[in-house]
Amino acid sequence: MMEYSVKVGLVPLRRDVTPRPGIFNWEKAEARCAEAVRHIKKEFATAHISFVDLEGINEAGVLYSEQDLPAVIGRLRQQEVDAVWLLPGNFGNEEAAGAVAKAIGKPVLLWGPQDDSFLPDGTRYTDTQCGLFGISKMLQRLGVPFTYIENCPLRDGRLRQGFLRFAGVACAVKNLTGLRVAQVGMRPKPFCSVIYNEGQLMEEFGVQVVPVNLAVINDKYQRILTQRAPELARGAQELRAKYEVDELSAPQLEKIWAFVLLYQEIFEEYRVSAVSAECWTAMQLMVGAMPCTAYGILADMGYIIGCETDTHATITQVLLKSLAFGEKKPFLGEFTTRHPSNRNTELLWHCGPFAYSLHRRGEACKCVNMREWFQVEEGHYTAARIDQDHGRYTILAAECDSAEGPYTFGTYLWAKFDDLDKLERRLVEGPYIHHFSEIEGSYTEAIREVCKYLPALHFDTV
Repeated sequence: MMEYSVKVGLVPLRRDVTPRPGIFNWEKAEARCAEAVRHIKKEFATAHISFVDLEGINEAGVLYSEQDLPAVIGRLRQQEVDAVWLLPGNFGNEEAAGAVAKAIGKPVLLWGPQDDSFLPDGTRYTDTQCGLFGISKMLQRLGVPFTYIENCPLRDGRLRQGFLRFAGVACAVKNLTGLRVAQVGMRPKPFCSVIYNEGQLMEEFGVQVVPVNLAVINDKYQRILTQRAPELARGAQELRAKYEVDELSAPQLEKIWAFVLLYQEIFEEYRVSAVSAECWTAMQLMVGAMPCTAYGILADMGYIIGCETDTHATITQVLLKSLAFGEKKPFLGEFTTRHPSNRNTELLWHCGPFAYSLHRRGEACKCVNMREWFQVEEGHYTAARIDQDHGRYTILAAECDSAEGPYTFGTYLWAKFDDLDKLERRLVEGPYIHHFSEIEGSYTEAIREVCKYLPALHFDTV
């Protein structure tokens, strides 16, 4: 399963110089660092975000001397931080900042509080903004990617917003690094569009694809049917409570729930964070049931399963869900058809695998021929897809608002884009296909930042 927590190492900095009045004043810099650390730990910690500071490293808990580098780096490594926040209280120390960021090798945030001390005699005490330019140049020289939040006051809303976005980026990088994806079965024969390079995914991103053949799936599935009858009966009852079940699906509800139990076993046994699965050809022939509704149930349990063995779409769902710290459910809504009267509105649709919790309130949720039928809740969404062509990986991101449109079958969202013509052309000219992953919220800038820390993945947008 995925892990949606991040530990951020706070590295407050000041310039290491002989103390003297004005901008080289130690006390002012250290006081600003202490205030920032206190505020950040109190106001920015969440159920998903925790912090490691430098308390006890030296008398001030501030990095200013290169002599303290081994202790600082050692603490951050021992605490297994997922990201580093470089936090200058005055000019900071660009040499020390660069050394820490390079050694830890995790996403780096650079921000310092806006200077606020100007005395009548012209004295200034900090010049933090000046130091941000020096630290950023050091990071660039060392080849260290970093995220920057513009110099602003400590309690400015832009800082909170920027930090939470950065923490989501760190969560995504953490989950994508060393990701294990189970591939269940082969792709449907006509779907040449979902072909992918398993070896290159491992070489470029450390993503390991774990094959699970359908003989193993069938063996597990049949055993579940014969040995776990009470669980299947309870699952069938839950499906009846959630959906308006048609007469084709009604006799198959226990078989649908058997897929829920089956995939839970796959996640646990193969130690994977996501599954890319064959779903609508061999499955039905093999066991006489479809897994679509089960995928929606599993999504609400926290699992990620991509349809039609589309591994790139599955990995994209991992990225999007990580950006939201697992609190929102991604779904695979493919570009299907334009709205009949609005050229900027598109039907993002799939046959019926979306998380049940995404359904629009006040409208019926149906289970028709073992597939969900409902419209997704209104809101603002980010649509994205990772894809590859000729050895180069890119991710295309676009944002849309829900719109009204004709009723249709399956699970779907009518999505209004700013310029659907441009987006359509980008999909057609590649390297993308119609399968996209969506999630509620605005994540385009976060996706752009993720690409900084995954050098093989290039950001793309219209």
